Amino acid sequence: MPDGSHQPSPFSVSPSALAQVMEIAASQCRPHAGLRLAVEAGGCSGFQYKFDLADAPEADDLVVEGRVFIDPVSLDLLRGAELDWADELIGAHFRVRNPVAASGCGCGVSFSV
Repeated sequence: MPDGSHQPSPFSVSPSALAQVMEIAASQCRPHAGLRLAVEAGGCSGFQYKFDLADAPEADDLVVEGRVFIDPVSLDLLRGAELDWADELIGAHFRVRNPVAASGCGCGVSFSV
């Protein structure tokens, strides 16, 4: 039974990341597409993030802000994380701020738990 308390979202998306997802989808002539974020084994630290454009979420995906899709297995490794967009001198890219990650590599694409 609901007690009136608000449960925090298991994953969040920054406004700049959401805007970038929409811009990428529009540039690909897929204006309603979203970003599929997954965690896979690999990379130099054990796990790596994978980003793909997807036209629709899968039935069991967590859908965040209507545009970011995360499968349940990946969500276990992303719980409490935030997707952000970084536009830096070294280049522009999606960045995941992940409290589950114990360490990461210098490129920011792989991590360990």
